[in-house]
Formats: sequence, C-alpha cells, structure tokens
Amino acid sequence: MKVNVIQVNSAVEEKADICAVKITEEIQSAIELLEDNRRSIPCADGSETVMCRTETIYYVESVDKRTYVYTKDKCYETKYRLYELEKILKFHYFRCSKAMIVNIRKIKSVKAEMNGRMTAELLNGEQIVISRYYVKELKRKLGLMI
Repeated sequence: MKVNVIQVNSAVEEKADICAVKITEEIQSAIELLEDNRRSIPCADGSETVMCRTETIYYVESVDKRTYVYTKDKCYETKYRLYELEKILKFHYFRCSKAMIVNIRKIKSVKAEMNGRMTAELLNGEQIVISRYYVKELKRKLGLMI
C-alpha cells in the first residue's frame, strides 16, 4: 500500500484520503484510528459509574441476564445487552460463545480441544472457551485458515 504524507500549516487543513478496492477490517481500523472514534462504555463499579474505554476491554460476558465487562484486572457491570455491545464493539471483537464476546487483540494464544472447541489464553492469563460453532470464524479472523 502506498502512503503519502504532506505536512500542512494548520489543523484546519488536516485530512486523510483513503483509496481502497474493498473496505477490509484493516482499512476500517485505520479509519477508526484516524477519526479517533474510540468509545467508552458506561459501567458500574459499586455505586459509581465509570467510563470503560473499549480498547481496555478483554471480554464481555452475560450471566443470569446481567452483562459484565472484564478489563485486565477489573470487572464491571453494564446496562447494555450483549447484542448491543456486539454492535458497538464490532471490529476487534468476536462472539466466541452464546454468552461471551472477546477482544481479539487481547488473545495471547489459542489451543484446539478434542471436542472441536478451542481454548484461548488472554494477555492477562485468563482462559476462555471458544464454542465449536464460532471456531471457524475465529480461525478466519486470526488468519489461521487458508
């Protein structure tokens, strides 16, 4: 990919033009980065509300009709439903089971299991299970399928 950088005199003149044959996940990530569309999700931490930045989220899990957001070392509750968060967290996140969405950028390694499922180890050392139904899509997203 060819990249042209032109220095301008003011922030008003700053812009980026992207010419692409197809909008891939990589192109979409570049667009989000350039637009600075990093989002935060309101979460409950006890009695206070914290804004949890989406890039700090390791995974989101639904348990007993409640939704929990897990970061490196904290767990928060959010009012969002899992399907709503799936729309918000669409580019670097992946539905890995009926009740969980995982941040692909936080996966350290994956291991195939005998029953067709996979186990993923996250950067914080936690292990999560990838259901058989979602294994093929995860392999595609990680570039493990040819």
